[in-house]
Amino acid sequence: MTLKNDTFLRALLRQPTDYTPVWLMRQAGRYLPEYNATRKKAGSFLNLCKNPELACEVTLQPLARYPLDAAILFSDILTIPDAMGLGLYFAEGEGPKFERTIQNEDDLARLHRPDPNQDLRYVMDAVRTIRGALADRVPLIGFSGSPWTLACYMVEGGGSDDFRKIKSFLIRRPDLLHRLLDLLADTVADYLNAQIEAGAQTVMIFDSWGGVLADGAFQTFSLAYTRKVLDRLVRTRQDQGKTSPVPAIVFTKGGGLWIEEIAASGCDAVGLDWTMNLGRARRLVGDRVALQGNLDPMFLFGEPDQIRAECRKVLDSYGSPREGHGHVFNLGHGISQFTPPDHVSAMVDEVHRHSRSLRKTSV
Repeated sequence: MTLKNDTFLRALLRQPTDYTPVWLMRQAGRYLPEYNATRKKAGSFLNLCKNPELACEVTLQPLARYPLDAAILFSDILTIPDAMGLGLYFAEGEGPKFERTIQNEDDLARLHRPDPNQDLRYVMDAVRTIRGALADRVPLIGFSGSPWTLACYMVEGGGSDDFRKIKSFLIRRPDLLHRLLDLLADTVADYLNAQIEAGAQTVMIFDSWGGVLADGAFQTFSLAYTRKVLDRLVRTRQDQGKTSPVPAIVFTKGGGLWIEEIAASGCDAVGLDWTMNLGRARRLVGDRVALQGNLDPMFLFGEPDQIRAECRKVLDSYGSPREGHGHVFNLGHGISQFTPPDHVSAMVDEVHRHSRSLRKTSV
């Protein structure tokens, strides 16, 4: 079966498209009442992640509401440290926590390098289930956290306001941190390659905490290990008798300062948060990579006319479309749980409408 809508994949590969494709980070989430009903049925967020049928159900929910151009696997970036033996749990009102953390050599030695097809089989089963349910309507995105971002959670024991523990670790024991990051890079590469084998048609690396690092430290402790993952990724897959490319996206929140270095890392597309001007980003990276982004999620709390106006600003900022330009519209970070669902409709509709009009005027 041929992919019915390959606009997203073609944009990532900087091929011509009839309009700018759009999807949302965290598009299957708490802003949708149907998601909340399924999550309640699952009993907990972790149960939802670990049940392939329910993960498939919530992955498809936003596609039933909106004409989005891609689906993203419903899972969590912390499945890897959980499978490595740290004991992931979610405290009410506090977000993710770990029963055990990495503080010294002994903690590192106890880490288990997971087999993604065994220890994380529920994720691969979800990928296969979703691909079957999508019936090639739109592409499926697989994903992982970056080695640096995973290390932050594993050392801090959860989220952090100041990243004091991981930065102290970086200063006092850089040798040990490099060993942890090296292990995580191999683990992330194994995990993403298993998702590709199971059916993911593109993959995304979420470097959510790369932007908390100083210049120099970012290149050494974050980008170097993202590059190692990209170097090990399978970049083509056999799908229904033909070889298809598997594009890779890297998103570093707060990473606009390093966009040229990220673009040179080996990825196909760079995701941008809302602090970066798309036109300037395009001038800096040229035709090396596609760009993804970057509406501030808070604009979705405006009135529909305001949302449409901001969407036009983002599209106009990127510039006139031309062959091979490569832009994927997205938010600059995950959608807020408080977003009115009908406001997303205004956004998706305006991106499709205005980007089509831009193509007509640029001919």
